[in-house]
Formats: sequence, C-alpha cells, structure tokens
Amino acid sequence: MTFKRRNCGRSKKGRGHVKPIRCSNCGRCVPKDKAIKRFLVRNIVDMAAQRDVKDASAYEQYTLPKLYVKMQYCVSCACHAHVVRCRRRNPTKGDARSCRKNREPPQRYRRKPENKN
Repeated sequence: MTFKRRNCGRSKKGRGHVKPIRCSNCGRCVPKDKAIKRFLVRNIVDMAAQRDVKDASAYEQYTLPKLYVKMQYCVSCACHAHVVRCRRRNPTKGDARSCRKNREPPQRYRRKPENKN
C-alpha cells in the first residue's frame, strides 16, 4: 500500500512506543514525537500596560520578567491555528519550501567510447 510520508508523520525512528502528551489547545492525546512543539516566549505584561508599570515602579532599571511556555499541539490544531501550513500537492517552481525534497540519486554520465584507429 502506498504511504503519504516517508516518516509516517512521526519522528520515532527505532522506538516501538512513545508516551502520549495532551494538546495545549484541545486536550487530545497525541504521541510525543508526532506533536508539533513550539516554545512561546512573551512578556507577562502587554505593551499598553508596560509603560504604566514602569512609571509606577520604585526601581529605575527594572526589567519585567518574560513568560516561557512550551506549547504542544495536535496536527489538526496546529493547522487550524496556522502554526504549520498544509503542503500543496503541486508546488509552483519558485516555491521551494512547500515541495518535497528530491531524494532521487543524481544522473550518471557515461564516458563516450573512444575509437581505436
């Protein structure tokens, strides 16, 4: 039977089983190697309130801490939230990102036979 992806959509190579994780968006159980993982770094306070906090602060050179969160999405939530894009079936010539990697070996060139005269 034909298959869609060379790695079957997972990054487990020699492992037989991987523990499931829960999707950050919908709570679906997804194998850890199949989940789409993104590390989110953002300010705790948004830009509008950041100036007010800085003015009210007693310290002059106080930097507000950042929020570090590891987001793990199932495939459907990652596509829906535009974290990853769907790959086109027939990619255009200039669109190298969406097309699959060419895994064919390079073409071999044979030497021309020399004439023995």
